[in-house]
Amino acid sequence: MQNTPKMAAVHLDFFYGGFKALHGIDLDIPQNRVTALIGPSGCGKSTFLRCLNRMNDLIPTVRSSGDVLLDGVKINTPSLDVVELRRKVGMVFQKPNPFPKSVFENVAYGLRVAGVTNKHFLSTQVEKSLIAAGLFEEVRDRLHASALGLSGGQQQRLCIARAVALSPEVLLMDEPASALDPIATQKIEELIATLKRDYTIVIVTHSMQQAARVSDQTAFFYMGKVIEVGPTETIFTRPAKQQTEDYVTGRFG
Repeated sequence: MQNTPKMAAVHLDFFYGGFKALHGIDLDIPQNRVTALIGPSGCGKSTFLRCLNRMNDLIPTVRSSGDVLLDGVKINTPSLDVVELRRKVGMVFQKPNPFPKSVFENVAYGLRVAGVTNKHFLSTQVEKSLIAAGLFEEVRDRLHASALGLSGGQQQRLCIARAVALSPEVLLMDEPASALDPIATQKIEELIATLKRDYTIVIVTHSMQQAARVSDQTAFFYMGKVIEVGPTETIFTRPAKQQTEDYVTGRFG
């Protein structure tokens, strides 16, 4: 594991108006590893995740202090190009959100927005992205059919393909399998294990079993604070803090 984390939060506080949602978060996100964020609803996991690509900027009245770093560079400075940041730090949401376009155009969308017009490059990149998302064999004969005709699990893998088409460095996943059945969930989990070879992944999950299966590092959030962070196996079998033990053994949350 590299000494310099791919991303890091340093003394990060975050406010929605007068409400303080995050309290002094310090968290390193190692490269080419899966970091899971666990904790009860409303504890700040998704808020923290959205700080990593400044999606919270879209909400009025928010403010933050402290730093978020990508490769050692502060990302929450006013001069930073947020579009470029979101190209490097892609996001997959809880519910699949394909565009009402063809499978091909869904994956090509970000590339077209970025100004790519070369047809050969587009088709090559779309195919590569669908292969990376474990979807190509299922849709190769329906590339020009509507993406809305795919199953929920296929739509979520299409959204992952759309995210990786831009060759990001980090993938943020906000409960990517919570709307899916067990078979589709298993496919997403297998996909995460494959994707971490090429990407740094941060996943918010309500499922402790999922965190245990897919992640290398787990951070336990509670009431806007990181209570404990460490190797996933340690967090689940030998946590240092009583609150962590109570949560992972199901005593609360």
